[in-house]
Formats: sequence, structure tokens, C-alpha cells
Amino acid sequence: MKQIPASLLTLTAGILVTVISFWVGQNHGLMPEQASEQAALVDGLFNVMMMIATALFLVVEGAIVYFLVKYRRRAGDDTDGIPVDGNLPLEAFWTAIPSILVIGLGIYSVQIFQEMGGFDPSSHSMISHSHVSAVVAQAPATEAPMAGDMVPLLPAPDAAKPAFTPKYGFGANPDDPNGQADVVVNVTGMQYAWIFNYPDSGITTGELHVPVNQDVQVNLVAQDVIHSFWVPQFRLKQDALPGQQTGLRFKASKIGTYPIVCAELCGSYHGGMRSQVIVHSPEEYETWLTENQVAQQQTPNAVVAVNPANLTDTEFLTPYAKELDVKADALSHLHTKHTMMPAMVAD
Repeated sequence: MKQIPASLLTLTAGILVTVISFWVGQNHGLMPEQASEQAALVDGLFNVMMMIATALFLVVEGAIVYFLVKYRRRAGDDTDGIPVDGNLPLEAFWTAIPSILVIGLGIYSVQIFQEMGGFDPSSHSMISHSHVSAVVAQAPATEAPMAGDMVPLLPAPDAAKPAFTPKYGFGANPDDPNGQADVVVNVTGMQYAWIFNYPDSGITTGELHVPVNQDVQVNLVAQDVIHSFWVPQFRLKQDALPGQQTGLRFKASKIGTYPIVCAELCGSYHGGMRSQVIVHSPEEYETWLTENQVAQQQTPNAVVAVNPANLTDTEFLTPYAKELDVKADALSHLHTKHTMMPAMVAD
């Protein structure tokens, strides 16, 4: 029986390695779900890297296993191994291939970075609105700040000076002729919370709310130490620096709730510095804006605490009349001196 030519075996092995590597590169399942337009760009690069890494693993480990079997020491063989001085073509081959792969990946990653507007984010109208960012010192990331606890972090910009543009970050797509973001959010990182301020509406909250399929610009700054704003499902991560504003520009593509994680060690409770981004439909987002504008326009006493004992029945029930299906004229007939709460039991 004739021996199979080495060239045919090499060709067959190459085809198998290529097929397996391509399949693993597309079906590895290592990345979370895609929830932004930028995620597909990053995943494309990661899939290529995974495919190359799988091919290199199979070739290197396959060669090791093959040589372990073929050139193993046989029983009774006490002779020396074959002397090998070197192989210049082989040395050049396994030096050139990794070099070509690294250069190719570098060019590809630079292209992705450029498509995400990373080289010059300030040229795509990534401007911050004129406002004073207000935050709550040490406020939990899931609670809205109280009006009485707000302290300014950033000075109000001088009207005579041009609007500030982030120097670092990801900007708009260079191919986008519009350049203006649909939603602008100013984000302050502190130990150990994220505070989100919407300058167009005056809303300040502990969660990021954005509409789906609209350009969102996030301006980042840190109050104390370096933090890192990371949304895994968006494939976006950007440092928040004290005294230096950075930026991110993204377009959420899927309605849902996704975690926001600080990816920079910022102190003892770094692991608890989390929040979430909630992607709404356009209608739900407008409803959220309206509800929060109304809520945050109340007086501090109305927002923080109300003593029901100081209110009449009419005053107490008026905000809930619609939900309780109580007619306005029915409220007007309530006796003004009627106590609205049962008598308190003495201690």
C-alpha cells in the first residue's frame, strides 16, 4: 500500500484547521449580547482575533502532539537523537507569519477605531451644554439625588468662550453628515456612584435613560479619582478623569436594561460602583422625560417629605384623584376640618 504524500496530508490538515477556526471564530459565544451599533464593529474584530488564535493553537499544539507520537523513544533504543543545526527557511516562515498577522490586526483595529470616531472626537460636534453639573455626595447609584444635597462639580462655562469639546473619547461616525447628537448626558463619576445629568431638561438621576436608535453623547468627568465607564453590551469603555472631560458617542440598538460598571480600581468599594442604562422606545423615553421633569420641578419639601397631618383631605387626595377615580367635585365637598388619618395611639 502506497504511503499518502505529505503534501496531501498537509493540505487536508490545513483545510480542517481553517474550517474549525472559522467556526470557532463565529460561534465562540464569549461576548455578551449586542445592544449598540458600535458592538458589531468590535465583535467583528474580536471574531477575527478568535479565528486566528484558534488556528495558531491547533497548528502549534497539533505539531507538538504529532512529534510526541512520531519521535517518541522506542523500547530498547538507546541511541542519540538526530542532530539538528537549524533551518533558515523554517525560521523565516514562523517569524514572517506572526509579523503579518500582527500588522494586519493593527491596521484592522485602527480602521475600527476610526469608524467609531476615536481619532478626533472633538471634530464631530461633541460639545457639552452650558450648565452646572449637580450631584449628591456619596449618593447610591440607584437613587435620585435630593434637592437639598446638590453641590456643583463643574463651573458654568463662560458665554464668551466656545463650548468645551472633549479631547479624549469616541466621537460620531466620520461618515455621518449630521454630527449632532440627539441626546446629551453629562456623567459624573465619584466614589462610588455614577450621576447622570440631562442639561436640556435639567433632570439629574442615578441611572442612564436613553432612547433606542438615537445618537447619544455622554460627557464624562470624575469628581475624585479615575473611574472607567463601561457598558459591556455596548462594547464601549472610557475613563472618567478628574479635571478633564472625556466623551463617548453611541447609538443603542436594542430596548432593555444593561449594567454600567466601573472598570478602573477606584477604592475600597470599587466593586459596588454600578448602575444601569435603560434603553427605551422613543415614546417611553418621552414619557420618562416628562414624568421626571415634573417630579424634579417640585419644591424640596414636596419631593423629600410631606407631613400628611398638615394637609386637608382634599389637599392630600388631589394628586391621587385620577388613580383613585375620584371626581374633582367630590373632593371639593370633603369637610375641611375632617381628620384624614386615624387617631394615633398614644405610646
